[in-house]
Amino acid sequence: MTNDPFSHHPELAELITRPEDSFFRDFSINKLENILIDRGLPTGWWHTDEHRNSIREEALTEHRSEDLWIFAYGSLMWDPAIRFTEVRRALVDGYQRRFILKDIHGARGTREAPGLMAALDAGGECEGLAFRIDMEAIERETDILWRREFIGPAYFPVFVPAQIGEDTVNALTFVADFDAELIEPELSRTEQLDYLANGSGFLGYSADYLRNIARQFRLLGIEDDEVEGLVRELNQLEK
Repeated sequence: MTNDPFSHHPELAELITRPEDSFFRDFSINKLENILIDRGLPTGWWHTDEHRNSIREEALTEHRSEDLWIFAYGSLMWDPAIRFTEVRRALVDGYQRRFILKDIHGARGTREAPGLMAALDAGGECEGLAFRIDMEAIERETDILWRREFIGPAYFPVFVPAQIGEDTVNALTFVADFDAELIEPELSRTEQLDYLANGSGFLGYSADYLRNIARQFRLLGIEDDEVEGLVRELNQLEK
């Protein structure tokens, strides 16, 4: 195997944030709390470190004896924060990307002006990227990954078959937790576009989140009608 993690997709080398440059590489509850206090936003809604680590330990119990694949379908595709040895285009059957995560905690929206992000839900299929983590780095890198994805309730971790070229691997991904306040599966198109157009926070604009997904897909030749439709309608709304 080549030492270049981008050997299969050199076009992504300049479009995926280097781990050392990622906002999330040293993300923590303390860092988040300071940001929210500075912005006058509510605090205390997150998981404790102990609870978050218990979720991670349970998810990885039988998955530490070989390299670990992570399936990314949202912002992990351009800012995973983890050190990976390989990135590949991947397809997961039986799950679909849906824009049903209503951000109200300050990342890309607030309660007064919610933002919108994607979550994985059952049904259909989903294309994205898969990142390989070296077995010796699983503990360190998944700790960073969990602090990125599991600060508060929104997802739960599952392992899914991901097709990468001619091969199928067992990949970790993050699926919508319908008991979480942030997950709203019945959002109308009008609500989705409103949140995309107006949501913003310390991670940036919801509109940029959507367009970053579309950018990665165009480079990879991935056709996603939902993403392209939302981009098109958002562009029309902003004219």
